Amino acid sequence: MSMEMKRKLRKTLLLAFKIAVGSGAAIYIAEALHLEYAVSAGTVTLLALLATKWETIRFSVIRLGTFFVTVLMAFILLPRMHSEWVAYGVIVFALVFLSDLLGWRSTLSVNAVITAHYMTRQDFSAAFFWNEFMLVFIGVAIAFILNLFHLNKSQKKHLMEGIRYVEEMMQSDLRELSDYLLKAQMSRNVWEDIRTLEKKLKELMEEAREYHSNTFGAHHDYYLDYFEMRFDQCQMLDSLHSEMRRIRSMPKQAEVVADYIRYMADYVLEKNVPEKQMKKLEELFADMRKEELPETQEEFESRALLYHVLMDLEEFLKYKQAFAENLSERQRADYW
Repeated sequence: MSMEMKRKLRKTLLLAFKIAVGSGAAIYIAEALHLEYAVSAGTVTLLALLATKWETIRFSVIRLGTFFVTVLMAFILLPRMHSEWVAYGVIVFALVFLSDLLGWRSTLSVNAVITAHYMTRQDFSAAFFWNEFMLVFIGVAIAFILNLFHLNKSQKKHLMEGIRYVEEMMQSDLRELSDYLLKAQMSRNVWEDIRTLEKKLKELMEEAREYHSNTFGAHHDYYLDYFEMRFDQCQMLDSLHSEMRRIRSMPKQAEVVADYIRYMADYVLEKNVPEKQMKKLEELFADMRKEELPETQEEFESRALLYHVLMDLEEFLKYKQAFAENLSERQRADYW
């Protein structure tokens, strides 16, 4: 079994363990307090634990808030409508509309259960209200406590490994593109390599987003910003490859551009600010402008495409430059 599979297995096992323990504990506490529909407390815990730490906090507050709205609608509509199923449908319609409009869809299932309890019991006393409130409160409280425990250290280590992997892949792809300009034999399919890198970056962005949502502190969005920057650069590699494939005959300037790409590849590093690479690229632009005008249509088209390659390389560097400039002082201290 690969390390990646083991990591995912540990993550799944932890989630299953938290849901099992949390749901069971919620039901046990609800039964110990002699609450009716005690199993619903376990359901609330299960639903809340499927979210990240920040989502758990946010939606726990929202669940408690929408609980009062649900009870109010049940109190107004259920006693006044002869058909229970019509009353239930009207309440659920209002809850779905409100939840979807405000982005609170995850609270819908809990509120639907509360509505069903009121419809079944037709009890609008303070005692039953307290019963339902405690079911929701116990569920979200246990979920909040258990969601404080995450494999953050292991996840951070994996993200750092992802940074090294992405840099090595980008360096390799750039060197392959450099060889392409020199008409060298390419050892791999660069197109497939770029597609593989894009797929890996999407996975890493999702994991970085989850890591950010499970840690306290705004500066933890560093990894997400980093992988988003590399994904944008990966798109430029795709563009570079497409531009190069359109060159029918390599002009003599291609060798100079190829040398620059190979030089630039060595600086695709996490903590590099590409000021020197940008300056060297500006010099390359200036040198190309001094070149004699092309003599044939084919040479003109080839040099125009080569110029586009340089523009793509400039955009590639600008993404990293913007990332470095936007780092906060806290992020620079913690990560650089």
